[in-house]
Amino acid sequence: MTTTTKAPPIRGKQRAGDRVFSGSAVFAGAMILVTLGAVAIFLIVQSIPALFATSEDASILTTNFWDYVWPLLFGTVWAAALALLIATPLSIGIALFISHYAPRRLASMLGYIVDLLAAVPSVVFGLWGIGVLAPAVQPLYTWLVDNMGWFPLFAGPVSGTGRTILTAAVVLAVMVLPIMTAINREVFLQTPVLHEEAALALGATRWEMIRTAVLPFGAPGMLSAGVLGLGRALGETMAVAMVLSATGAVTFQLLTSVNPSTIAANIALSFPEAYGININVLIATGLILFIVTFGVNAIARWVVSRRKEFSGAN
Repeated sequence: MTTTTKAPPIRGKQRAGDRVFSGSAVFAGAMILVTLGAVAIFLIVQSIPALFATSEDASILTTNFWDYVWPLLFGTVWAAALALLIATPLSIGIALFISHYAPRRLASMLGYIVDLLAAVPSVVFGLWGIGVLAPAVQPLYTWLVDNMGWFPLFAGPVSGTGRTILTAAVVLAVMVLPIMTAINREVFLQTPVLHEEAALALGATRWEMIRTAVLPFGAPGMLSAGVLGLGRALGETMAVAMVLSATGAVTFQLLTSVNPSTIAANIALSFPEAYGININVLIATGLILFIVTFGVNAIARWVVSRRKEFSGAN
């Protein structure tokens, strides 16, 4: 009885350019993990002295670290959630108009404008918010408090400057709108043409075709766009620091001068004068923001992967 051995697979000689490109790609991917790990280690090490600090240790604390960080965490999540609530329907509507309704020349021009908005520095949005938006919406806030003050979100007293958490959320929504719109537009353009034509051939109107073919196909992409927008809204610093008149209160009211602050804005405003363990306290708040942002992205990735598995199973 004779045994045969399988010949080893023949591999072609790899070119030098291929080896350089492959090595560069692996190095770039590894550097992402190394950088992320280095940031996490730095934040954890620098935060340890502050996690159990009290007002006797740090002058910026009233009692302990956790009482200090809770209003900031609330303000960060609340402002980002409001911004996402405003920006999501707008970005989807603009993306659908560019991809399926606007003439090609108009769609191209609108696409360029959306891309240019993403390049505007955040400090410019902050100046616009404090100099133009806040004075413009203050009369509207007064009307809302006078006529809809029975609703908890619009309860008074109204802010005299318009620099409220709602104004900051509108500025954040304008800032995250370009990236969300660009992603949604590209996702909608990737919808298979056969799906759209089949819906139209069955007698569907353009909106029915979008509702039955485009939106279901683009759902994972819309979720990804929302997560990217939320990530930028959570970490935005200068625009919020300039627009928001923060008092550190924990409140859901949108139109008053009593507003929560955000972690990023608080770090930017407090860090220049911080010293000693106060610096560790601010770095610890940055660690909290890092964990929240990482958790949001991890949950979104899990939801998108589960949705793809469910779609594949069907």
